[in-house]
Amino acid sequence: MAKCTEKRHTMESIEAQKQSSRFQQLEQWIAQDCGLKASSIQALAGDASFRRYYRIKAAAESVIAMDAPHKEDNCESFVSIAKALRQMGLHTPEILAADLSKGFLLLSDFGDTTYLKKLNLENADNLYGNAIDALAILRTCQIADRNIPFFKEDWMWREWNWHKEWFLTKLLGLQISDNEKKLDECFAHIVKSAISQPQVFMHRDYHSANLMVLNDNQVGILDFQDAFIGPITYDLVSLLRDCYIDWPEERITQWVKNYWQASSDISSQITLNAFMRLFDLMGIERHLKALFTFARKQVRDQQAQYLKHIPRTFNYVVQVSERYPELQTLHHYFDTIVREKIICVA
Repeated sequence: MAKCTEKRHTMESIEAQKQSSRFQQLEQWIAQDCGLKASSIQALAGDASFRRYYRIKAAAESVIAMDAPHKEDNCESFVSIAKALRQMGLHTPEILAADLSKGFLLLSDFGDTTYLKKLNLENADNLYGNAIDALAILRTCQIADRNIPFFKEDWMWREWNWHKEWFLTKLLGLQISDNEKKLDECFAHIVKSAISQPQVFMHRDYHSANLMVLNDNQVGILDFQDAFIGPITYDLVSLLRDCYIDWPEERITQWVKNYWQASSDISSQITLNAFMRLFDLMGIERHLKALFTFARKQVRDQQAQYLKHIPRTFNYVVQVSERYPELQTLHHYFDTIVREKIICVA
């Protein structure tokens, strides 16, 4: 029943989009500015932002229109980063037309085969191997015409405060004042670990829903407009401890080892055990951030479809925090108090 309700809600949202003045402006831009005579415009499933995507069929051509109505949706960054990554040999959508003042982009169409749809036990080594190879190139990216922000201490603390506000307090209804100081001390260890790492170009959402399987198993990369300069393990943990799909821990460990061995600039400076610790702690920060995002989509935006990802993401926090003595307060709090509340909402 939940899936039926979610599907009906999505269909109603799409119909509402097509009745909006914003959609009518997009239609006009496609026809007049881009010169496309669209035979059909299909609304596509979006992400956790306010961006909307449409597949445009025009004669034998299929392209994607991106509607980014808010300034923070970073159309300018999308264009700059897409071009820079393509110049490095990576596969990002080609920018066919753009009106940055309106927040409209026309992009080449990578199809519908995401990593999330394609991955299985048999092909995971191959697909993740390709994604890891692409990531090794991506992290060396330099953008000449934009100032990419740094993922620094203040940003991580801001995300932690949002986690406490949206996930623990507003979604779960917890009063954390008695535990807040000790939880903050645990988070300080996570921040210290993150800033100690080599800082590189960071996609920030490098996971199975944003990677496409293209011809010859090439990796199509999407949703990179919110890039940072940040910890080297951030994108790797986003990929391998994905909020949308999970794997046996031994396979994750092997994939991390493969990345470490293939990266001489890392393995020559950081032991595998030390790198695994950086990976683990970075993952906790990433998953605490994801939990507040899912909570905010429900509480603020009434988008309940994100709640189904909470148990997996919560389990990552519990399982990984158990390994580190300095995070025992966080582990105990999540494994007992938070766990009881999770059952009621997810």
